[in-house]
Amino acid sequence: MSLFSWWKKPTNLGLVLDIGTEFVKALIFEAKDDKAQIIGSGRIRQQLGQMQGGMVRDIKGVIQTSEKAIEEAEKEAQASADKAIIGIAGELIKGATTNVHYTRLDPEKEITFKELAKIIRRVQEEAFNQAREMLAEETGYSSVEVKLVNSAIVVVKIDGYKVNNPIGFKGKEVMVGVFNAFAPLVHLGALQTIADELGLDILSIAVEPYSVARAFVEEGDFSAIFIDIGGGTTDVAVVRKGGVEGTKMFALGGRAFTNRLAQELSLSFTEAEKVKLKYSAGNLSKDLREKVKIALARDVEVWSEGLNLALEEFTEGELLPSRIYLCGGGSLLPEIKEILSKGEWRKGLPFAREPKVEFSSLKNVASVIDKTAKLSAPEDITPASLASLSLELIGEESVLDEVLNQAVKALRT
Repeated sequence: MSLFSWWKKPTNLGLVLDIGTEFVKALIFEAKDDKAQIIGSGRIRQQLGQMQGGMVRDIKGVIQTSEKAIEEAEKEAQASADKAIIGIAGELIKGATTNVHYTRLDPEKEITFKELAKIIRRVQEEAFNQAREMLAEETGYSSVEVKLVNSAIVVVKIDGYKVNNPIGFKGKEVMVGVFNAFAPLVHLGALQTIADELGLDILSIAVEPYSVARAFVEEGDFSAIFIDIGGGTTDVAVVRKGGVEGTKMFALGGRAFTNRLAQELSLSFTEAEKVKLKYSAGNLSKDLREKVKIALARDVEVWSEGLNLALEEFTEGELLPSRIYLCGGGSLLPEIKEILSKGEWRKGLPFAREPKVEFSSLKNVASVIDKTAKLSAPEDITPASLASLSLELIGEESVLDEVLNQAVKALRT
């Protein structure tokens, strides 16, 4: 239980808990005027062995670290919140948009709520089966228990025309695209245990690359690639024409670079981490800077190859977006932006033109206001995007959301 739990908990306050491999980050935010106003933040480093590749390895240790981060945020906010949105990442999180084309028997008849629900249930069943097959193949277990984490309708078209609400329209061909993210039940169970021990009421468990992409999406045909380099994983999300097409994660992040420096420079992990941070900030001597650059060269190249493979899954007859946004602490390594500015890494990938690479910033997230004036680093984007996503969860439910939620409930039962 939080030391500050005696503070009052206004109903418009919420908590973001970003349980990363390297840090636990907590934010207290106030939902006001359709904005998430950040009024308190906490950031505590994880102990080695507590997390690996975005997955919880030591529940008790993660609980203790999370509690400290929450207390730090509550102290600054002078308030507490027990309704939480928790971020989830890791290479076993599977997110993709499933498109289903449905031919109506009577094109002159108006589409009803019941008919739309039937189409979406079909989409969800297909997506669930695909996720189970993918996880079974990757883990080697034929009966992996999976659970739906995030679900959102990306696009609805009637005879090729995009509509926001298809009910009442006539037409023959209906296409519905739904983004779904699934995770192994054991991973979600660990997060639920952590939330229970912290006395939190989970508003949602959200896939982090999905939340980052959603926070940045603008009106219209916005398209971009989002790359979040955390401590244990690199999370990738692709957005096309305003809809999140899918997410992909691979187990190579900042901690791998630190381990390489520790090995090559004969340092402890803690010492190597300090050297890496100084290197990223440009605060090393010329000689040591050159040694670090040489030590990291091969690992950064391997990282770029992993990115190439991740993006390859989004290229079926489609050009990749030419805007790339970086976030996460690992993105600060100079070699990351340097290698992305060269052409070799994207060999075989169908970009229409040379990609423009830039760092993510809170200025791109219009729905979040940082009252603490402390969230300026690339690693702050992910927790801030989770706060942005929470506004959607507590907002008024649309007809499409209602239909989708019914389909999700049917799938879970």
